[in-house]
Amino acid sequence: MNFTIVSSVMTLISMIVFIGILYWAFSSNNKARFEELAKLPQDEENGK
Repeated sequence: MNFTIVSSVMTLISMIVFIGILYWAFSSNNKARFEELAKLPQDEENGK
Protein backbone atom coordinates (compact mmCIF):
# COMPACT_ATOMS: atom_id res chain seq x y z
CA MET A 1 0.00 0.00 0.00
CA ASN A 2 1.37 3.34 -0.92
CA PHE A 3 0.63 6.73 0.56
CA THR A 4 -2.03 7.60 -2.05
CA ILE A 5 -4.21 4.62 -1.16
CA VAL A 6 -3.87 5.21 2.58
CA SER A 7 -4.69 8.88 2.12
CA SER A 8 -7.75 8.05 0.02
CA VAL A 9 -9.03 5.53 2.57
CA MET A 10 -8.56 7.98 5.45
CA THR A 11 -10.38 10.70 3.49
CA LEU A 12 -13.29 8.34 2.85
CA ILE A 13 -13.46 7.28 6.50
CA SER A 14 -13.35 10.91 7.64
CA MET A 15 -16.17 11.86 5.27
CA ILE A 16 -18.33 8.96 6.45
CA VAL A 17 -17.76 9.94 10.10
CA PHE A 18 -18.59 13.58 9.31
CA ILE A 19 -21.84 12.62 7.56
CA GLY A 20 -22.71 10.37 10.51
CA ILE A 21 -22.19 13.23 12.96
CA LEU A 22 -24.36 15.51 10.82
CA TYR A 23 -27.10 12.88 10.71
CA TRP A 24 -26.92 12.42 14.49
CA ALA A 25 -26.97 16.16 15.18
CA PHE A 26 -29.91 16.94 12.92
CA SER A 27 -32.02 13.81 13.43
CA SER A 28 -35.47 14.38 14.87
CA ASN A 29 -34.84 11.78 17.59
CA ASN A 30 -32.49 14.15 19.41
CA LYS A 31 -34.50 17.34 18.95
CA ALA A 32 -36.18 17.30 22.38
CA ARG A 33 -32.93 16.46 24.14
CA PHE A 34 -31.02 19.25 22.39
CA GLU A 35 -33.78 21.78 23.12
CA GLU A 36 -33.60 20.88 26.81
CA LEU A 37 -29.81 21.20 26.81
CA ALA A 38 -30.04 24.57 25.06
CA LYS A 39 -32.08 25.93 27.97
CA LEU A 40 -29.49 25.00 30.62
CA PRO A 41 -27.41 28.21 30.43
CA GLN A 42 -30.54 30.34 30.82
CA ASP A 43 -31.78 28.23 33.72
CA GLU A 44 -28.45 28.63 35.52
CA GLU A 45 -28.59 32.42 35.10
CA ASN A 46 -32.12 32.55 36.52
CA GLY A 47 -31.31 30.22 39.41
CA LYS A 48 -33.58 27.39 38.31
